[in-house]
Order: sequence, then structure tokens, then C-alpha cells
Amino acid sequence: MLASWQSGDRAAPDALLPMVYDELRRLAASYLRRERQGHTLQATALVHEAYMRLVGPGLEGATVDNRRHFFAIAAKAMRRVLVDYARRRSAQRREGERNAVPIEEVASLGADPDFEILALHDALERLHEHHPRQAEVVELRYFGGLGNDEVAEVLGVSRATVERDWQVARLLLHRDLSGGGGA
Repeated sequence: MLASWQSGDRAAPDALLPMVYDELRRLAASYLRRERQGHTLQATALVHEAYMRLVGPGLEGATVDNRRHFFAIAAKAMRRVLVDYARRRSAQRREGERNAVPIEEVASLGADPDFEILALHDALERLHEHHPRQAEVVELRYFGGLGNDEVAEVLGVSRATVERDWQVARLLLHRDLSGGGGA
């Protein structure tokens, strides 16, 4: 079905969705468990938004090697949906009424889940500039829910390389997010 889609079959995306929906929904639910309590975006909406991005220009010109590779691309799409959602929420809060804010609230801004996902996204973007494969390992493991063997297969590297990249990426992201310097 992926090959049909890539070759331009316009009916393929509609036929593909039922085949991958349950797995995409599981992936979306995994993402949303990491989000703040009371998140207004539901797993179903996340799946549909990400899928719409994929069937639009998302896979145009891309080569999807296999099922795992498709889910890696879908994981990136979901991450982008969540980042866009967090940015919109953050912008709406900035545009709202401007009232005096107690100092305690300013001190706790780091605990804001929208702030956290945006900070992680920005840190991943910086990591990608200097260490693209390590950034991909983070995306596939953390956001894609793939194990080391699956990440190795998608990236075409050994499991040991994935494990090393994961350790280095975690260290660089921690340093970046804790203010110890960019990735």
C-alpha cells in the first residue's frame, strides 16, 4: 500500500489508514501520556491531524522503505502537531488579558508543559544541526516509541551505534535544557 501511495495512487491513503490506525492511535496515546493533565488534544485528533499532514504534502517525494519507516515519519508528524499546538496555546495566553502575575507563577514557568515541549523541540532542533543522527535516534525512540533494534533498522546502523547515540544525545539534551550550553 505504501508503494502504491508513493507511486501516486490517490486512493492508497484512504486504504492505508484502516491498516495503520490502531498503531497510530497507540503512538498518539503514548505521546499524550507525557503531556500535562487535562490536555485538550485527544489521541484521535492527534492521529487525524498528523495523518492529514502525511497525506497532504507530507510524503510527497519521500521514499518510505517499510512499515517501521512509515511510523517513524508519522512520529515526526505527531511531534510537529504537538509543537504547533503548544505554540498556539502559548500565543493565545500572551494575547489574553495582561494582568499582574505573582512572582511565584513566574518562577514556575519551567513547569509549564507547553513550555517544556517547546524547549525540548528547540533543543532537538539545535541537536539536529550538529548531530543529526543522534537527534533522529531521540525522535524515533522517545517520540516514535521504537526500540533500539527498530531504530537501527530504520537508520541503517548497528544496535550498538543506536545505544551510543542515545547516550550522547541524552547527555547533550540534558546539558542544553539545563542551561549548560547548546547541543
